[in-house]
Amino acid sequence: MSSAIEARLSELGITLPEAAAPAANYVPFVKTGNQLFVSGQLPMAGGKLQVSGKLGDGLGIDEGKAAAKLCAINLLAQAKAATGNLDKVARLVKIVGFVNSTGEFADQPQVINGASDFLVEAMGDKGRHARSAVSAASLPFGAAVEIEAIFEIED
Repeated sequence: MSSAIEARLSELGITLPEAAAPAANYVPFVKTGNQLFVSGQLPMAGGKLQVSGKLGDGLGIDEGKAAAKLCAINLLAQAKAATGNLDKVARLVKIVGFVNSTGEFADQPQVINGASDFLVEAMGDKGRHARSAVSAASLPFGAAVEIEAIFEIED
C-alpha cells in the first residue's frame, strides 16, 4: 500500500530501501503507546556505507548534508517497516543527529539540516520536528553521520 509520504518521495525521485537489520544487540525500532523510537541510522544505500570520515578533516558540509539525507531516508524506511504504511505516521517529533567531526568543527547544525530539510520536504508539516545536532569523536564503521528519530504514530 502506498502512502501520501511515499507518493511525495516518488515525486522527489526517491524509493525507500528495505529497512536495515541491526548491526549489534539492539532492535531497529520500538513502538510504545503512540510513539515510535527508531534506532540510529547510518548513511547507507544499496547495503553499503556511502559517506565515511570526519567533518572538518577531509569532509565538507555538503558531503555531511548528503550523508544526513541518506540517514533520513533510512529513518523513513524503518518507520515504514514498523507501521506497514507511512500514513500511520502522525508526525516526526524529534531527531538527534550525531556528526563525526573534529574538535574544531562547529557546523553540526548545518550538516543535520540535510536531514531536517529533506524530512520537511518529504513529509510536509508532519516532518517539522525538534532536534539536537551534536559532535561525536567517532561513529560506527567510521560513518560521517548517524541520526535517530522519534515519531508519533496512529493506530
